[in-house]
Amino acid sequence: MSNRDNFLAVLNFEKPERMPMIEWASFWDKTVDNWRKANPNCPFNSKELFRFFGLDCHEQFWISPRSPKCPAAKSYGSPIITTKKEYNEIKKHLYPEKVLKDLENCLKSIKEAHTRGETAIWYTLEGFFWFPRTLLGIENHLYSFYDEPDLLIEINSDLTAFHKRTLETIYSILSPDFMTFAEDMSYNNGPMLSKELYDEFIKPFYDKIVPLIKRHGTKVFIDTDGQVEPLISWFLSCGIEGCLPLERMAGVDVNRIRKNYPRWLMIGGYDKTVMSKGKEAIKKEFLRLLPAIESGGFIPAVDHQTPPDVSEEDYRTFLRLFKEMTAI
Repeated sequence: MSNRDNFLAVLNFEKPERMPMIEWASFWDKTVDNWRKANPNCPFNSKELFRFFGLDCHEQFWISPRSPKCPAAKSYGSPIITTKKEYNEIKKHLYPEKVLKDLENCLKSIKEAHTRGETAIWYTLEGFFWFPRTLLGIENHLYSFYDEPDLLIEINSDLTAFHKRTLETIYSILSPDFMTFAEDMSYNNGPMLSKELYDEFIKPFYDKIVPLIKRHGTKVFIDTDGQVEPLISWFLSCGIEGCLPLERMAGVDVNRIRKNYPRWLMIGGYDKTVMSKGKEAIKKEFLRLLPAIESGGFIPAVDHQTPPDVSEEDYRTFLRLFKEMTAI
């Protein structure tokens, strides 16, 4: 089976030849810096790192609704806009056609490798909780559900129109294997909003976009950090099929998820904090995940990014045990 065939087998609850082995998030730069200090032969580029460690090739395309000229927040989590007037003023920097043209060129360049099965392809759209937050800022965004509901709906309506154009671009060239909506609407203790607000302000927009994706066979994931389990039923109501990264430090239990949601797709789930603690700790974590792995529909991977305290030797031990423990 090709690299891509193995991805598709797992995502379809079928038996792969071997489990896909990926670092789904970009490598943490501090981690790579440490590896390069100890081993000058260690590359920095992600694709080269895939080859260096024998990981499976995959290509992610993040489609940003902002042009490079869009004003930036003055600090992390602070607002770019505070009023509808300001939103209208920056719209000339949002939903850019050039982003779609660049995406078209990139997809055409990778199409043959995808067709040959050499690489899996996935893409990320900014979600209907995530994107308004980048414009309004973290605190103002949460208030906006009550104070600026019309502005919130206008932003997500415009975002929906942009996503539809994006999907037309993507599927005129190829059909990616899976995709994610960037959301981060959960934290360590659960959702950042109520089910009522989700149903009123978020779900209607997913209902418009998700069916357009699924008709092409692309698996639909949510990317939300923290304790995602209370949100799974919300996502299922929109036709969403899976999630990542399944962070163990937030109490996420992939075996409990599998028991409660037998067909829910999962990527991630491996507790990154054990990777620097030696072979037995690394092996014990794989043993914890084995029931979910054996149930199908789950690609185990580091539950976000490999942290800087993990040496190259630690990482190679992790990969060696990955192969041994997930052997079909």
